[in-house]
Amino acid sequence: MKVSPHRSWNPRRFDARAFAEAGGVLESEDSLASFDRLSAEIHADGEVGALVRWSVQGEIRPDAAGQSSVWMRLRAALDLPVGCQRCLGPVVVPLEVDRWFRFVADESKAEAEDDQSEEDVLALEPKPDLLALIEDELLMAMPLVPMHDVCPQPLLLSAGTVNGDEAASEVRPNPFATLSRLKK
Repeated sequence: MKVSPHRSWNPRRFDARAFAEAGGVLESEDSLASFDRLSAEIHADGEVGALVRWSVQGEIRPDAAGQSSVWMRLRAALDLPVGCQRCLGPVVVPLEVDRWFRFVADESKAEAEDDQSEEDVLALEPKPDLLALIEDELLMAMPLVPMHDVCPQPLLLSAGTVNGDEAASEVRPNPFATLSRLKK
C-alpha cells in the first residue's frame, strides 16, 4: 500500500478530515478475495486472483459560504470475471470508478444534503470503511446484463445448435393451410 508521507491511514476506519487536511494520497492493489460481495459475482470458471486497484486523494475546498469542506477523490479499477448472460460462459468485465465525495459532520446531515447536492455526500462520523465504499462503487459500476460482444462458442438451444442460415432454409408448414381446405 502506497501512502502519503509522514502518516499511515486505516482504510477500515477512515479519518477523512485528517486525510484531507494532510493532502493525503493512498494507493493500493488488493486481492479480489478480500472483497466478499465482489467475489460472490465471480463466474465458476473465472480467476479468483484478480486485483482491485484503487487510490484516494483528499483535499480541503471552500464551500459557497467560505467554510472549509472535506473532499475525497476515489478511483478504482477491476477486471471482474463474471458469467455471460447469453452463453453462460465466463466473460471479463472491466469496471472503473472515478468519483468525488464531499464529507459532512454526520449521517443525518449527509442524508439531508444528498438529495439536494450534485455530488455524493458522506458522513465524517462514524468513520467510514473505505474498502466497503470501494466495493459499493465497483458493484454499482457492474453492467446489469454482462455478456460477450460475440460469444466464443455457438449458443446451445433446447433443440441443439442452430445457425441462422439453417433456420432460414427450413420450410415449415403453414398452420392455417388446414383451415383453408375446410373453407372450400
